[in-house]
Amino acid sequence: MDAADEELGGTSSGNTETIVNNNGVLKIMSLLSLLLLTLHVTDDIVRGISKAESSNIALVVLVVFLYGTLVLAERRSGHVIMFLVGLFAAAIPVMHMRGAHYPEIAASTGGFFFVWTLWALGALGGVTMILSVRGLWSLRRGGSRKLNDAAA
Repeated sequence: MDAADEELGGTSSGNTETIVNNNGVLKIMSLLSLLLLTLHVTDDIVRGISKAESSNIALVVLVVFLYGTLVLAERRSGHVIMFLVGLFAAAIPVMHMRGAHYPEIAASTGGFFFVWTLWALGALGGVTMILSVRGLWSLRRGGSRKLNDAAA
């Protein structure tokens, strides 16, 4: 057991498995958040809450979020991107539930799905932010070396 393992309080293989497992869960949470974000934005457009105009910027942001989640997941930049995904997901319910028309939308046709996605986005976003911060913390403490060792 080396000094880094003693600091983390476990064996080399146990800590590496935990870090890798947390990254897998983080990736899943981030992807679920992105799926619900796209469904929710689509619902906003259909309801007339958001404009149905072409938004190349939103598409570029979605591509960056997906790339960060799928390709950069083991890097600091990927963790930062996934933190931003979680932040966006957690912010959507806060913004909508403060809106003047929220009770009307909740009572309308399709209101159940609208409200459910808000709750799911809030929960997934919070967990995504927590896991990404934990991942950044483990990378700061030498977790990237352990991840590379686990892959070998």
